[in-house]
Amino acid sequence: MTQETTPSRREQILQGLAMMLEEDSGKRITIAALARQVGVSEAALYRHFPSKARMFEGLIEFIEQTLFERINRILEEVSEALPRCGQILTLVLAFAEKNPGLSRLLGGDALTGETARLRLRIHQLFERLETQLKQVLREAELREGLRPTLPIPAAANLLIAQAEGRISQYVRSDFRRLPTEHWDDQWPVLSAQLMRGATQTA
Repeated sequence: MTQETTPSRREQILQGLAMMLEEDSGKRITIAALARQVGVSEAALYRHFPSKARMFEGLIEFIEQTLFERINRILEEVSEALPRCGQILTLVLAFAEKNPGLSRLLGGDALTGETARLRLRIHQLFERLETQLKQVLREAELREGLRPTLPIPAAANLLIAQAEGRISQYVRSDFRRLPTEHWDDQWPVLSAQLMRGATQTA
């Protein structure tokens, strides 16, 4: 029974934290406030997570798992580089849009004043996304005979900067400026300039 209920309680705590990140934008979250949000004692929170940092890490792990599982599906189902890049970026933007509280973690503002380890985890998440885009662009040369108009590291950085900038706008606007706003119009323009000799296929 304990094994069945413990994951549910952990999930409830993480959902409560994500909700507070969305509803209390700009405020520093305390354990006492989170306990009230979830409807449990502070001691009950600590039975599942030894610290608030571990709660944030739980959310970051959820983000990582969700994004990279879906990216792996994109890589399995889509063979061409430009559509791959477009779908990966759209995935990141749509995920942030659907999860405003988690977008504050991705944007970093929710981690102000928290342990540096958490900011490093977010940095590493975006580094991993950028590395994945580099790999897609490298494979385009080998498999499709396409070359980025920029060096591969610069091209991948340009793409990931699009995602990071849009998420920052979303958070800064208190979730009014959607990350996907104008994206369907802008991605074809961006992708058309990305590869030498490539036509827009995304």
